[in-house]
Amino acid sequence: MGQSELKEIQAPLKERYRASPEAARVTLRAEGQLGAEDLSCRVETGRALVEAGLHPATGGSGLLACSGDMLLQALVACAGVTMVAVATALDLEVRGSVRAEGDLDFRGTLGLGKEEGVPVGFTRIRLSFVLENSLDQESLATLRRLTERYCVVYQTLVGGVPVDVSL
Repeated sequence: MGQSELKEIQAPLKERYRASPEAARVTLRAEGQLGAEDLSCRVETGRALVEAGLHPATGGSGLLACSGDMLLQALVACAGVTMVAVATALDLEVRGSVRAEGDLDFRGTLGLGKEEGVPVGFTRIRLSFVLENSLDQESLATLRRLTERYCVVYQTLVGGVPVDVSL
């Protein structure tokens, strides 16, 4: 898809959202089925079924997807598609790869290390792009800035968001 095609597709959406901001507000949903017999949760992605389980570092078999890995995969997917869309909108050509790594201490997940303040969850995430292009530094800086600005998963992670839990 080229710049003009992207603009053509997005123009009526932008106009609609300017005229009716409430039309841009969408609630995304994810659902899963608890699998007590194998300590899993089957999540429907809309395209496939993903079965998530415990990470091997917490007693899982390693045969099921780890939700921590899935979080990093969501970040990679969102950042990657956002960068491609931004590059297309700026009429820049980019190719390459994107990678996310996250550090966590599984003692927190297992309820250990409370006295030491061991947290549950990631303590640091690194997102990196390896681009194959000949863009100048200014274009690369703009591409990075706009990718960070418009990536939903990145913005959610760095900004935090209230999560309401009900039972």
